[in-house]
Amino acid sequence: MALRPAIFLDKDGTVLQDVPYNVDPANMIFAPGAAAGLARLALLGVPLYVITNQPGIALGRFCLDDLADMQQHLSQMFTQVGATLDGLYFCPHHPEGTVPQYACECECRKPAPGLLLHAAKQHGIDLARSWLIGDILNDIEAGNRAGCQTILIDNGNETEWDLDQGRTPDYRVADLEEASRFVLGQRVHLTELYS
Repeated sequence: MALRPAIFLDKDGTVLQDVPYNVDPANMIFAPGAAAGLARLALLGVPLYVITNQPGIALGRFCLDDLADMQQHLSQMFTQVGATLDGLYFCPHHPEGTVPQYACECECRKPAPGLLLHAAKQHGIDLARSWLIGDILNDIEAGNRAGCQTILIDNGNETEWDLDQGRTPDYRVADLEEASRFVLGQRVHLTELYS
């Protein structure tokens, strides 16, 4: 079976407003430009996956069951704008966690590429023809290490700007709406590969 491209999206600060440890559906609000961006990305006909660190599990702020409600609500939000959430991949770990089974170093916590590699293996994704869109450089590094094309939403959420070759995005935009317009400009390339 031929591999296909996909679009990987960070959750907080990219798709949703950046609220720390937010898994409460009542507090889940689209980030500026995200609703329009998702609607436009849906036109590509390629899978959309959310890739997110969820250290609140390791830190004891919420549990795995809370993520199920969050994922269901996030999927509904995608549907409301005409998009489909094809999957959510999360890292529950944090090296300074208080919940012993999740208090560790791992290969899935961004900037490590493990979540993208796992999604690609599970769904037959060609990472070299895929996009990672995120709002901080740890997202970008994860995407670069996985071999994706990367877009940074430069919305003020990155505060350290520890730039090197592995953490430099291919493109910078203001929000997901602008990112979607850029990716849609590559539509012929993507859909040829997807078909």
